[in-house]
Amino acid sequence: MTRTQWGFLLLLLISVGINYIDRGNLSVAAPQLSTELSLSPSQMGVLLSSFFWTYALLQVVGGWLVDRYDVSLVYGLGFFVWSLATGLTGLVGSFAALFALRLLLGAGEAVAFPAYSKIIANHVPESRRGLANALVDVGTKAGPALGTLIGGLLVANFGWRALFIALGVGAMLWLPPWAIWAPRDHHRLVPVEDEEAPGLLEILRQRSAWGTFLGLFAGNYAWYFMLTWLPSYLVQERHFSMSMMAVLGSVPFWGIAVSSITGGWFSDRWIARGASVTRVRKTFCICGLLGCTLMLPAAAIPDHGLSMVLLVVACLLFGMFSSNLWATTQTLAGPAAAGKWTGLQNCLGNMAGVTAPIITGIIVQRTGFFLLAFLAASIVLVIGALSYIFIVGPVETIDWKAERRRRQAVAVRT
Repeated sequence: MTRTQWGFLLLLLISVGINYIDRGNLSVAAPQLSTELSLSPSQMGVLLSSFFWTYALLQVVGGWLVDRYDVSLVYGLGFFVWSLATGLTGLVGSFAALFALRLLLGAGEAVAFPAYSKIIANHVPESRRGLANALVDVGTKAGPALGTLIGGLLVANFGWRALFIALGVGAMLWLPPWAIWAPRDHHRLVPVEDEEAPGLLEILRQRSAWGTFLGLFAGNYAWYFMLTWLPSYLVQERHFSMSMMAVLGSVPFWGIAVSSITGGWFSDRWIARGASVTRVRKTFCICGLLGCTLMLPAAAIPDHGLSMVLLVVACLLFGMFSSNLWATTQTLAGPAAAGKWTGLQNCLGNMAGVTAPIITGIIVQRTGFFLLAFLAASIVLVIGALSYIFIVGPVETIDWKAERRRRQAVAVRT
């Protein structure tokens, strides 16, 4: 890839890390915050879920915006909104105010993944998309790792409010470099004519689209379960101190980051050596989802050390999925539909972010343990793997013009 491509990918990597630190910071602060504000596990589950209400519902709007307007400008505005919401969170003192700012945070971040997908589809060739998506995915895993490690230590020493204020103010430093070096739509590798772009209904008619939606939902259920509840699990059930949780709780996220970049590189190399895109992308997605079910025995084993080892291995395998799922979507959609398809996929897939924290909170409140929550996540992972086997078709770019002609011919015959 060119120096320009590496430059904007580096900026995306940093911004994705900030993105995931901000959406996960509440879980890091939860043990201390919930005590100070007298929040029950069910209330905490609602707060951890509330981000995804606006984040998921506005994905389609985000996809439409990045397909219609300059994607770099739309993304920069979204970044500003979510950073502002993060900083203001450190000033609030009630459940209602926290809830409102989590909704604003979700609204700001709703443009993120449609923008990532659009930028990569427009500016990175197919033979490098595994690595490019892996770099973005590293940010989604390194962010929580850094957030858990540094954030946990910051909360332990200075309190939870300092965490949110520092993150919100510090993130604004990213905006000037993005204004200067962000990729521009007129420099895209593959020009797209307006009439080629499919509508939302055209995408929804594709069976493979629903397979990718279900696959992302499954992966997200497990991912957001860990992102929102792992710190509380380590403190409440494994009885780790806040400092120990900060260190050990970050290790699984570092594992996913390492395996994601490795998986992206290996998948691109495998394709370059002649393997079909379908075989490579599906193999990585299916094996990654199934391998992550090792989180269940990790939760069932009493030994803390062995439990953490199994949890890290589960996360290492999960990186195989996370580095290839968006490359699959971008290939299927093509540059003409990457924003809208990603918006729809993230809208439905992130309903897992709405359900996983709430379901986990209810399970923990009623049983007093996390084991059934790990079981639920593992079952959903298996369902996601089956969707890539039986629902997602060949991983090749859909000819949208040919699809229109086919439907018109069917309409004429009927």
